[in-house]
This record gives sequence, structure tokens and C-alpha cells, in this order.
Amino acid sequence: MPNPRDDGAVSSDVQRDLPPGQPKAVLVLEDVSARYRGASALAVSGVTLCVEQGALVALLGANGAGKSTLLRVAAGLMAASRGRATIAGTDVRGTDRRALARLVALVPQSEPVAQGFRVRDAVLMGRAPHQGMWMRERPQDRAAVDEAIGRCDLEGLADRGVETLSGGEQRRVAIARALAQQPRVLLLDEPGAFLDVRHRIELYELLADVVSRDGIAALVAMHDLEAAARFASRAVLMRAGRIIAAGPPSDVMTPGQLRAALATDVAVGVHAPSGQRYFVPLRPT
Repeated sequence: MPNPRDDGAVSSDVQRDLPPGQPKAVLVLEDVSARYRGASALAVSGVTLCVEQGALVALLGANGAGKSTLLRVAAGLMAASRGRATIAGTDVRGTDRRALARLVALVPQSEPVAQGFRVRDAVLMGRAPHQGMWMRERPQDRAAVDEAIGRCDLEGLADRGVETLSGGEQRRVAIARALAQQPRVLLLDEPGAFLDVRHRIELYELLADVVSRDGIAALVAMHDLEAAARFASRAVLMRAGRIIAAGPPSDVMTPGQLRAALATDVAVGVHAPSGQRYFVPLRPT
């Protein structure tokens, strides 16, 4: 089993310790522990992780492993009881919300529907951190919104009310809003949820392209093992709030390590014509 402090879960001062020529860490979680109010057990415990510019890191694990909690701490929505989260050297704890929103965008598993708003208006909300007090739409805002709508295949829905869309379409609107925000760090919690096969594949292709082209650091909690193996720069396996393995997907996503993280046997194979890996859950253990 790879050491979880290698290639994705690193010691403190990662900016100094990264090898010359390697992209600098944008998102850094240092020895992070956190618990929910009233809970006796920690939701995440002693997590150290970095995500570099241009990297897409997949967080994998069963429900309750701590993936969503880690994203909330990284976004500054939940305070760590120990350790800290920084984005581009800025500690998220205590940072002005507007300033933080220019650095990080979070797409949660679910969120309230923007009742009464057109799709374009909902995507435009992502520009709020960059606008002045009066929230006047500028040419650069229109350009960012138009690009996000196009990237998420929403052109034909731009004038539709968000509440009239399917769950999958609403999911694409939420992701488009995050892209329009133009953050340094993108945090996504099960982005493929509610999407059909075509749009799920297109979404991960889009994320990989955006991360690479725009130099974004992306941390994505997901259950889609095939997508993680195909699109992620690194995979991080979590169980019971801790990282149990981290590194290149081909090294980390092995039957034994997936069994330890998911508490079920997973057969791993390679599709001969495409060379892509596939994963078949077998039975709970």
C-alpha cells in the first residue's frame, strides 16, 4: 500500500518542499481534523493533502468516509478543530467571504433550486465576488457566463427557468456557475450525480480540460471509479475520516486497496480495445 504521505498527502510546508519545476500547491490541508457540532467522533482526522495547479485529485471512499467534510473545510464553510486549510497561501479560516469566493468555488451534493431565475441569471451569480457593490454586469462577466454556459452544454436552456429543469440539468447549471466564478480552486462533491451517461462523461472531460487549460486545482469527491481512473491526476482513498492511500490512480486503485476503502470486493480489469480500466463491485465484506 502506498504511503499516504507520498504524491498527494504531504508534510507541512509543501510549497518549499515540492521539487523544482513541479507546479506549486494551491490548496493545502495540513493535519486537518474536524467534527460536527454535538458529535463525539471526528468526521475527518489528521488529513494532510495538497492539490497543485493543473491537477484533478479524486477523493474516493464509501459514504461517511469524510469526503464531503473535507471539501467543506477546504471551502471555509466548516472550521477545523485542528490543523488548517490554505488556498494560494491564504488561510481560509477568518478570511472575508467575498475574498475567499474569488479563490474557491464549491459545488455541493445538493443545493436549493434557484426559484424564479433563468439559467443565465443563475450562472451569472457566480460572478458576484468579482463585481462591485451594485452588481452591474460588465463585458467580462458576460464573456465568463457565455463561456461557462457553452462549456456545460446549456445554450438551449439559457432562458429556461431553473426550476423547470431536470435534476441533471440543474446540476450542470451549478457547475457552470462555479466555472463562471473563475476560482483558483474548484471543489466538487459528486458532480456526476443525476447526470446521464453522456453528460457524465462530457462533464469529466470538461473538468479535465478546464483544470489543465486554466491551471485550476480541483478536488473532486466521487464514487465513479472509471472516471477517477481515466481523468484524475491522483486518487486519494479515504476511510473513517482518514487517508489510507494516495498517489497515481493506477497505483492506488487496486483490488486490495479499494476493498479497504469501500468495504467491498472490486474486480479491476482493462478494456482491451480502449485500454481503459474498469471496476466491478462484487460483494460486501
